[in-house]
Parts: sequence; structure tokens; C-alpha cells
Amino acid sequence: MQLIEALQRRYATKAFDATKKLPETVVEQLFALLRLSPSSTNIQPWHFIVASTDEGKARLAQGAGGNYSYNAGKILNASHVVLFCARTQIDDAHLQKVLAAEERDGRFASAPEVKAAAHNTRLAYLNEHKFTKKDVPHWLEKQVYLNMGSFLLGAGLLGIDAVPLEGIDQTILDAEFGLNERDLTAITAVALGYRAETDFNAALPKSRLAAEDIFTVI
Repeated sequence: MQLIEALQRRYATKAFDATKKLPETVVEQLFALLRLSPSSTNIQPWHFIVASTDEGKARLAQGAGGNYSYNAGKILNASHVVLFCARTQIDDAHLQKVLAAEERDGRFASAPEVKAAAHNTRLAYLNEHKFTKKDVPHWLEKQVYLNMGSFLLGAGLLGIDAVPLEGIDQTILDAEFGLNERDLTAITAVALGYRAETDFNAALPKSRLAAEDIFTVI
């Protein structure tokens, strides 16, 4: 599928066909989208809880009660639901894990001194957000949203219907999955699958601001 075609086709799916499941080959590509997403300094401050069973989706749907009950059906009827979680802090153990992965994958093979430079650059950005901007959680959350953006585009290119779900109770999901004890917190979720014929939003035309309203070409 071509990029423009995928962008025109994708939309915020409001109703999923509960009888249709994503094939495993597609699920593998979705996992790759999550894992290979860019992040500032390659810090990768995320964790993903992926629900595909009825039991797993029911656990996630606990975060869609009360004011967010309109999202429960999307979670329960989707083929898969991904809960995007962010680290609440970056400790030395995480920094060393990222550095070790980069070394394992051969990023420093040709110039070993680059290893120290990569670590020091990542640490400098982290310290800037920790001590100067004092916004580490916000900075890490932005990396998660960067991941979600590429994830939604990738799903569209795969012909998968999806909807981002900010309407969830993060506190309930933090408790349900013991996230805070692992220095993690729930941020948002994405439900994926195939649109139901009853989805009113599928037939509505896409609407965006005009190009002249949003581009300044210099």
C-alpha cells in the first residue's frame, strides 16, 4: 500500500469486528514497529503490554470504566490492544542495558571510543532534563508518543485498523499490572484489528486543515 493511500484509508476506528483476528505474520510486524521506533538518544524508555486473549483484554478494559466506558467495547472487540507504558525515571541500570545492546549489535565495532561518546551524550540529555528543565517524566512520555505515531502509520500501511485510546484510567492500569513498582506508568493504548460494518466513522470523509494553513516553505 502506498503512503498517501494508507494515510487516506486510516482513521480512528470506533467499532471492531470481534470475529476477525490479526494473522501472526502481521503481529510480528507490529512488534517490530514498537521495538524499532526512534527515541531521543536511543533511550527507549518504554514497555508494552499486549493483550490478544479475552482475559488479557478484560484486564485492560478495567481502565475503561466510568467516564471512559465508551472505550470498553473497542478494547474488548479488538484483535489486539497495546498498552503503552513509559519509564518514570532512567537509572544507571537502564542506561547500561541500552549501551550493552548497542555494543552487542555492533554499533561500536569500528571505533570503540564511540561507546563512551554515546553513553555521555545520552547522559548529558538526561541530566539536562533532570536538573535544568526538570521534566524527565514529560520528556520520556514524549518518546512514547513518538513511538505511537510511527506505530499507527505502520499499522495503516499494513492495512490494519486502529484507534489510539487516551481515554483510559492510567492509575487503575498502573495498579492492575504493578507498573509503578517497576518504575513504569501507563500512558495510552492502541486497539487494533478490523473495522466492523457498523462503524459510523469509517464512511465519514477525512478532514484536515488546508495545506496553506499549516505549511511555511522557506
